Amino acid sequence: MEMGKEIRRLREDRGLTQEALAEALNVTAQSISKWERGTSMPDVQMLPRIAVFFGVTIDQLFAMAPEQQMERIENRIYSMGLLEGAEERQLVQHLTSFLELPEHAGQANTLLTKLYNHQAEQYRLLAVKYGKEAVEKTGGDRDAISELANAWGSYISDWNVRNHHALIEWFSDYCSRNPDNRAALMWLLDNLIDDRRLPEARQWMKKLACMDSTFRVPMYRYMIAQAAGEKEEAASFLDELENMENQEWCWAVTIADIYTLRQEYDKAVAWYRRGQELQPSPKFTDSANSIAHIYEILGNAPKAIEAYREQLRLLREEWGIVSGEELDEIERAIRRLQ
Repeated sequence: MEMGKEIRRLREDRGLTQEALAEALNVTAQSISKWERGTSMPDVQMLPRIAVFFGVTIDQLFAMAPEQQMERIENRIYSMGLLEGAEERQLVQHLTSFLELPEHAGQANTLLTKLYNHQAEQYRLLAVKYGKEAVEKTGGDRDAISELANAWGSYISDWNVRNHHALIEWFSDYCSRNPDNRAALMWLLDNLIDDRRLPEARQWMKKLACMDSTFRVPMYRYMIAQAAGEKEEAASFLDELENMENQEWCWAVTIADIYTLRQEYDKAVAWYRRGQELQPSPKFTDSANSIAHIYEILGNAPKAIEAYREQLRLLREEWGIVSGEELDEIERAIRRLQ
């Protein structure tokens, strides 16, 4: 058994005899011998004590491959709400240990980013909760309103706060050094357009057009023309986008997003549904969630509830998720609307 080999390795690394380890864990030396030979395993209630003694995680006792351990961590992150301090520290420590392994450092850094983003989002939800109470209980105090708006990700009119200068400069440098990375180039374009740095966006757009033959090229051309107030050009690019063939499913969702921003909600809902139909299994829930938001905006609670229930169905049937914060959040939205 792999666990037995790992216990033996940890014991020998500490310079312990089987008898010394047995005394520390309050078991017999024969038990230690059986574990290490693989003829028996520690009782499940013993695993935390062994892990604490050696300063490792229970996963490490099972000698799981790094890929398996990181998959488990990612699943843990997204199955929970706010992770308590002790668990967060344990996950950080576990992931940090992989940073020293060149073949796993990239994935470990990505998971650390996901972990901290998850925690930041959970804290932001708490800030919204207390911010709403603060506004009510202070009689609409200006400072409380400002903090609530900030927690909720509100639009900020102050250019100095909302511009993406630092992000743009970093991605510009990265894309210059990695000219074939389409994903990074698209993030750069998104933020250049949002900051209305349209001449720069047009230059980077030429680079995207040289490496991409999908719907993304007319999509960004539409976005730039729309931001520049070039209505006829924008309409032409949107028409080109709608009439493309043999595109991946997110093409339809992209068109739905455009119609949502144009407040042409009937068209948006139709395109979101088309995007969901085109998706292979397991299907994402984004389209159903977007439709729910649209119907909430329109004040149509029954239709919004229907869309949220479709989201629940997808999570359960397509992803096998039957409990956790993701489901709880949707259930809360349904109860609120009811």
